[in-house]
Amino acid sequence: MLHKEDFAVIKALHQHGVYQKDIAAELGVHPKTVSRALQRGSASKGRRQPRGSKLDQFKAAVDQLLAEDVWNAVVIWREIQAKGYTGQLTVLREYMGPKRALRAGKATVRFETDPGRQLQSDWSEITTEIDGEPVKVHFIVNQLGYSRRFHFWCTDGEDAEHTYEGLVRSLEYFGGVPQEVLVDNQKAAVLVPSGSGGPARFNERFLDLAGHYGFTPRACRPYRARTKGKIERMVGYVQQNFFVRYRSFESWAHLNQLAERWLAEEADARVHGTVRSALRQRPWRHSLEPGMDQRLHRLHR
Repeated sequence: MLHKEDFAVIKALHQHGVYQKDIAAELGVHPKTVSRALQRGSASKGRRQPRGSKLDQFKAAVDQLLAEDVWNAVVIWREIQAKGYTGQLTVLREYMGPKRALRAGKATVRFETDPGRQLQSDWSEITTEIDGEPVKVHFIVNQLGYSRRFHFWCTDGEDAEHTYEGLVRSLEYFGGVPQEVLVDNQKAAVLVPSGSGGPARFNERFLDLAGHYGFTPRACRPYRARTKGKIERMVGYVQQNFFVRYRSFESWAHLNQLAERWLAEEADARVHGTVRSALRQRPWRHSLEPGMDQRLHRLHR
């Protein structure tokens, strides 16, 4: 049955023109439930007083994580399990469902690429604890555009050397080379971005790296979110999942060891919402995209 807050969400989304089937999917109910609620003009009447839930005493902790923009249900589940929660993940998802509709959205046009064609690369940073001290960690995320598999590596700076090392580490992790690498407009790769009176001008050392490994360098057009939407989502996924699950590290080596383990055990094993399959199974040969095997030899020149 629908709660009053559920009907408030239904009413608000309906007034904004959202389809009833999409409202139902957001709340986890049948579309007919949404239709009947709109016809009735209120939530279900005559429902029993709900019994207490195992989640009740942890709702404040859940709400705090949501306020901190942590929306991954599995991450939140693990956090409250550590505080003593013994209930099911489905109960938590049901509690979070109506709140997701009120989350500030970030509209991005999806841009798809062919298998083996593109890897997207971007940097981000976060402050965490290493050896008992707060440290600003810079991490590079490299994602295959077709399969959505990604790799990230953490270090203490975003200069050219770290950019190139992070890329090479990811190519080794994937075991192949894509046709092109799309980078943001950091100076380590791009001297002059496109749209400045001509095509992008790349850093000469980055061109040498591209020539050695056999990929074509590409630069994002400034202010064009559609070209780098996938990688930005993965940056957020790393921040809100890995760095929420692990909050302190013994050393830089320990940090990257945990990152590799998390990639293998969680990130690669999850079922992606767009491609509808576990990423390690898409599309074949464990981690390769079709077409990348043709450039494997370049990794071992």
